[in-house]
Amino acid sequence: MRVSCGMAPFEAGESIAVEGVCLTVDRFDDAGFEVDASSETLAKTTVGALKPGASVNLERALRLADRLGGHLVSGHVDGVGTVRAREKSGDAIRFGVDVPADLMRFVAQKGSLTVSGVSLTVNALTATGCELMLIPHTLARTTLEALQPGAAVNLEIDLLARYVARLLEAGAAAPPSSTLLDTLKSAGYTQ
Repeated sequence: MRVSCGMAPFEAGESIAVEGVCLTVDRFDDAGFEVDASSETLAKTTVGALKPGASVNLERALRLADRLGGHLVSGHVDGVGTVRAREKSGDAIRFGVDVPADLMRFVAQKGSLTVSGVSLTVNALTATGCELMLIPHTLARTTLEALQPGAAVNLEIDLLARYVARLLEAGAAAPPSSTLLDTLKSAGYTQ
């Protein structure tokens, strides 16, 4: 897949998120870069459905010395969601996104969710997903402004939620210290 953009210079082997999917630069020139996408990536993300000339969200990998303006995003897509609703709210747009049922346990109100590579705050939970508010800055600098109900979007759950869940699952085999378990309970992560 070729991506034309004004982000040069590139390096072979660098990671660039395309629509939230971490891909490795294989070939490049001053006008863009090329990546190879595996059959797994094509089957489990929206990348396989992209048409030539489509606009995409791009983000280079964060350097450890850089400021973090959102939440930690790895580019490891967890599933594909669907835009359920879109409603104007002042200068912003309220989006409803249906989230696959197996991912809903990782989505928390006021937590973070990555939608097609864009770090967003979850405003509210719904029976089938969540609501997100897109401010003018986000709308002007991403492809999310063009999304309409029915559109498929790549979803990446919050990295910290993933590890908390894993710690709790592992706790069934080896109980965590009572201090850690008490902390997780008081934060609402377990009962």
